[in-house]
Amino acid sequence: MSPTIDYDAPTPPYQQIAAEIIRDIESGTLSIDRPIPSESTLIQRWGVARDTARRAVRHLRELGYVYTVPQRGTYVRDRSEGEHQGDE
Repeated sequence: MSPTIDYDAPTPPYQQIAAEIIRDIESGTLSIDRPIPSESTLIQRWGVARDTARRAVRHLRELGYVYTVPQRGTYVRDRSEGEHQGDE
């Protein structure tokens, strides 16, 4: 069963997607320095527009949960490092 977006919720769709990924990170389903699902996967899994998937990833980056390596992907950041450095 695919996850669904609650369009009636006060939380925007991109934040709902980010919250699900955060749960996966905090539960250990997604490990440090391992990739998160690609934008294409998020689009397919959630049935959202590309912009929504990009906003979800950007939100995760802003919160310090992930980092992006250009032309490689987006990976789970080790949040125990203390200060977060910019994207690599």
